[in-house]
Amino acid sequence: MWYKHATLYSGGRWLQDVHVLVNEETGKLQTITAEEPDEEGIDLGGKWLIPGLVDLHVHLREPGGEAKETILTGTRAAAKGGFTTVCAMPNTRPVPDSVDTWSSIQDKMNRDGIITAHAYGSITERELGETLVDVKGLKEAGAVAITDDGVGVKDAGMMYNAMTQAKEAGIPVVAHCEDMSLVQGGAVHEGTFSKQTGIPGITSVSESVHIARDCLLAEATGAHYHVCHVSTKESVRVIRDAKRAGIHVTAEVTPHHLVLCEDDIPGDDSMYKMNPPLRSKEDQNALIEGILDGTLDIIATDHAPHTEDEKALPMTDAPFGITGLETAFALLYTKLVRPGILSLSDLIERLTVKPAAIFKLDAGDLAPGLDADFTVIDPERTEIVDPSTFESKGKNTPFTGERLSAWPVMTVHKGKEVYRRETVEEGQ
Repeated sequence: MWYKHATLYSGGRWLQDVHVLVNEETGKLQTITAEEPDEEGIDLGGKWLIPGLVDLHVHLREPGGEAKETILTGTRAAAKGGFTTVCAMPNTRPVPDSVDTWSSIQDKMNRDGIITAHAYGSITERELGETLVDVKGLKEAGAVAITDDGVGVKDAGMMYNAMTQAKEAGIPVVAHCEDMSLVQGGAVHEGTFSKQTGIPGITSVSESVHIARDCLLAEATGAHYHVCHVSTKESVRVIRDAKRAGIHVTAEVTPHHLVLCEDDIPGDDSMYKMNPPLRSKEDQNALIEGILDGTLDIIATDHAPHTEDEKALPMTDAPFGITGLETAFALLYTKLVRPGILSLSDLIERLTVKPAAIFKLDAGDLAPGLDADFTVIDPERTEIVDPSTFESKGKNTPFTGERLSAWPVMTVHKGKEVYRRETVEEGQ
């Protein structure tokens, strides 16, 4: 299949009016050429053809949370958002804390997912922080990384042992950084909004103190340490200092923490309740600075679907989390690229090649011989966010009614079209 008249992003550069041939039998990208072929194909009309997006942090909920999301609905949501590779967190029931359980979940992802979905292994059994998993066994089975996402590993000795074994096995340790002794039942950031509303707050240091501890443990063990959803200025400073010290630490930030802060919360609205919470404007600015200077390596959605009944509860009672896969690119383009805060190339790099490189995934680039994983973006397409149209079971987003630009209109995974909006037509 030919994809004609594309504006292609590959290898850090843009190619104008090129034509891409996909071998549908092998699922590989076969040719990129400036010469228009005689064969029929899909005319992209100058739309952007970029590597399939890669998300290292999603919650597919299955097994155990199928009312919120399934592997099928979650990967459909990912495809609609332009993602061709996702990594699913292990806070499922059961937890993928053994080779057998991990393999069973990964097999189901391979069967039911319409894109590539990698299952994390956990760090501890049942994510309870008490018994270390078989790190080497999970690595050998195919796990891309281990994490107890959803809870922080409380015991420093446990994390030290996990990192020691992870270093030996050659697998990253990924951390949800939260010292629960400092959270104390909070539902939002401990700041202006919590003081105005009386809703209990979560102090910033609950995150940064965990990151500081883990950076030193990573230095001591030589492990690759990856920090989830960074949200505070103190955390950015700690990670920046750790990188300058030569510690092998990488870090992610979410779209919602880049474009929102506590000042944007309209009231007791659980669509704005996420963990970590929306912090201060000063924190938001530090996160943007961190992504610009490379302290924060990538952007990951932390896609966290919940049922409508759960999210209808007050902020003190509702679960943490918002969806993100279907809105991520358009949101970041509209809020960061169009105002000139972040370049389009930088945005694409942090959603494709850089996350793929962190976990050594076969993804994130376009060249002959590689898997034909790509998404087509229409820079002229403007839509209003409407959760009723989401592929995800989760409709929980604070961006309802936002007018966003540059939406994915087609997603191709291993040469197979897995998503298409109605605006792209086949023909000469």
